Amino acid sequence: MPRTVTAGIDGSRESLAAVEWAAGEAVRRRLPLRLLHVRDASPGIRASFTGAEKSPWPDGGPQLTVEALRARHPRLEVATDDVLGRPAEVLCAAAKDQALLVLGSRGLGRLAGFLLGSVSLSVTARSSAPIVLVRAEDTSCAREWLPSGDVVVGLDTSQPCDAVLEFAFAYAERHGVSLRALHSWQLPPAYIGDPTGAMLSVQIDVASVTSEVLTEALAPWREKFPTVAFTERSRPGHPAHDLVEASHGAGLLVVGRRESRAVGGAHIGPVAHAVLHHSMTAVAVVPHA
Repeated sequence: MPRTVTAGIDGSRESLAAVEWAAGEAVRRRLPLRLLHVRDASPGIRASFTGAEKSPWPDGGPQLTVEALRARHPRLEVATDDVLGRPAEVLCAAAKDQALLVLGSRGLGRLAGFLLGSVSLSVTARSSAPIVLVRAEDTSCAREWLPSGDVVVGLDTSQPCDAVLEFAFAYAERHGVSLRALHSWQLPPAYIGDPTGAMLSVQIDVASVTSEVLTEALAPWREKFPTVAFTERSRPGHPAHDLVEASHGAGLLVVGRRESRAVGGAHIGPVAHAVLHHSMTAVAVVPHA
């Protein structure tokens, strides 16, 4: 199957924002856009990505949705699919070997969204493709006629991931925006609360080492994407808190996701989970290769 940008749609405001975001990104990538609606095959369960009441297709049906997109993006190739099945399974299968999957997100910790095991969270934890989660207010970041904010990427310098950096730098290059690379670190537990000079000495050493490692991790990408202006910052702090703070005014926040085999199902990790709840902008979750 040709590579596409796929957007999950269910008629909610969040999924319509996802469609708008996906359309803008598909145009920039010069890829087809696929709109995928999944009707839940489970007994007594309606298809739901965000928990909101909705109709299967907004504004009268898929044809009107497609016509509206083509009016705004004349060169965009759009296809629609209405599939019966378990939404998380269908969406994960649809994302396999594809360029990108875009879903709606309520964000801000609303319990009907991610926290109670929504389809979006399940797909984010299992998808082999990068996923972008878009809130209803985030559509402007992908529209060609509006400027977008910069890209913020969170890095773990102990295991920097090429897939995450590639995604962030390529997005910044396509959109002509700058990039901020952030790494937050914490002192070893034995030194936390130590009032002596030992704590200060260790803090200086850790700060120096992590800053050097961050610069080294970014060096190949500086060469590969010479037109992308970027800044790097390594400082003491909590990764989730610092990334959420950095999301204010940003156009996209990019984080990685390692494969998890935790008991009880797939998980995305505490930092990514917190970012998905509280980020003030769209969030891209990129699986580690």
